[in-house]
Amino acid sequence: MSTLKNKRLDDSEFSTEQKEVLATWPTGADVDFYEAIEFQKSIPEEKRFSSALAEANKGRKTLIQPRAGVALLNEHIDLLQALSVEADLLPTTIDAYTRQNQYAEAQNGIQRSLEAGRSLLNGFPAVNHGLKSCRILANAIEKPIQVRHGTPDARLLTEITLAAGFTSYEGGGISYNIPYAKKISLEATLRHWQYTDRLVGKYEENGVRINREPFGPLTGSLVPPFISHTVAIIEGLLALEQGVKCLTLGYGQLGNMIQDVAAVASLRELADEAFNSAGYSGYQLTTVLHQWMGGFPEDESKAFSVIALGSAVAALSKATKVIVKTPHEASGIPTKDANLMGLKATRQMVSLLQDQSMLEIKRVIEEKELIKKEVKHLLAKVFELGDGDIAIGTVRAFQAGVLDVPFAPSIHNAGKLMPVRDNEGAVRILEKAKVPMLAEVVEVHQARIKQRADTEKREPNYQMLIDDIYSVGKGRLVGRPR
Repeated sequence: MSTLKNKRLDDSEFSTEQKEVLATWPTGADVDFYEAIEFQKSIPEEKRFSSALAEANKGRKTLIQPRAGVALLNEHIDLLQALSVEADLLPTTIDAYTRQNQYAEAQNGIQRSLEAGRSLLNGFPAVNHGLKSCRILANAIEKPIQVRHGTPDARLLTEITLAAGFTSYEGGGISYNIPYAKKISLEATLRHWQYTDRLVGKYEENGVRINREPFGPLTGSLVPPFISHTVAIIEGLLALEQGVKCLTLGYGQLGNMIQDVAAVASLRELADEAFNSAGYSGYQLTTVLHQWMGGFPEDESKAFSVIALGSAVAALSKATKVIVKTPHEASGIPTKDANLMGLKATRQMVSLLQDQSMLEIKRVIEEKELIKKEVKHLLAKVFELGDGDIAIGTVRAFQAGVLDVPFAPSIHNAGKLMPVRDNEGAVRILEKAKVPMLAEVVEVHQARIKQRADTEKREPNYQMLIDDIYSVGKGRLVGRPR
């Protein structure tokens, strides 16, 4: 019988586990929590993620942040320093070996990169570099830095990077399992992320605010807003229970501007309502829009149009920050120059639209209310399945197909929910499978899909979905038949 519950970890239990976590790899031995607290307190306010987000939120400004990470310390520092000219916030993207806790392989990757004189890893292996090197990195950069990864069990990575001076940490027990892993138990990852969130909570209790950001886009492929919102809110609730006080909830751009603006706006409102209803207060809540996560055009000029569309959504929805793509998305890991081009394009669009908003447009408001209705109904069912415990309810909801993420590789995900675009490119539900939806909401989805089917003179079917998956790379949002 599982002991997983949405309950704050006991200090004694956490302390015992912490010793085990730090013993996982030799670099863990350098971490001293109380020394780390003092170091975090010495970090200037302008380098603290939570402070930058609070200031942006207050002024209704949208900050811009790239993705970036290479294998070697000096090269990674050079990369971030170059990007800091255009970026407001900076990342350290972690390599794939570290994400799977394969530290020996990551060490080998560092050695091979040294011999080759260039990065042969797709990110920065922070655990292997250890506290001293990660702190050199944190000290060398003059802007706030976030750890971005994709790790089901991120406990050691959290310990080392927070002790080193990173002030924001991405991920969650659902969003870094279901879209990323195949066979890992959801109960296991939820418990591992309770540890990460409790560690962040302990920093908070000692006067250090660390920003936490669940990964909003999930698979990044036609994930309906109400599914990704529900997951984000669940991960927010789990984090708050462990003492986290600074949360950034995210959403991945789908392409229809009305739906995307409504989604960002509804996410903040839904989260506030859910958190307050669960008895949490005194938290700092912000939002992030992830630019298009699907296939990109190979032509750079066309790719810039996709980047600009996402930038416009972020600005017009008043997202607190936007995660920026590059014009080289279709060709592999972007270069420094490609990253800078994406940042410059985003900066220009965000600046142009800073004083404009789409939040009061009637159709945006209508779409926002539809999303809110969908999320509330689904979230209530998850609580019901857990007899009031959101952690238990989450595991049971995935087992029952009540929570279902499109195109996720996990065997613990049903994969039966079928999204498709409507005639204007908004993502609707063609087949809801076992995901609970109100009858009146289902009717809206079916009516919107029928409008497209009538336009295209074909029946609503799976081929529509296939066409939609490849459409943006071919220059269209809706996958029209030839």
